[in-house]
Amino acid sequence: MYKFFNKEQDPMMVGLSDKLMSMLDNARTIAGVPIIITSGLRTPEHNKEVGGKEDSSHLKGLGADLSCVDDSNRYAIIYGLFVAGFKRIGIGKGHIHVDIDETKDQRVFFIE
Repeated sequence: MYKFFNKEQDPMMVGLSDKLMSMLDNARTIAGVPIIITSGLRTPEHNKEVGGKEDSSHLKGLGADLSCVDDSNRYAIIYGLFVAGFKRIGIGKGHIHVDIDETKDQRVFFIE
């Protein structure tokens, strides 16, 4: 179904929306570097454990955290995400958050 993602090798994609996964697959093509999902769909309990926001897009399967190993990797992934059409991108220490939650402000870039 996707060029770069499958449930056996990418178990964190389970429960994420098809639209989100299609956009991530496209972003991976554009970025030219692997995109690894480190956090996808969360239960309310797990979200609380990891310090997620009460209205986290992860709870709806509309948000994902992506591994980011260094600055050049970060640049490539963010470039891919922008070109693929993502409008909500966050930078954390060692990860990039992305979501497609249309109930939240759009065209935002935030530092976690």
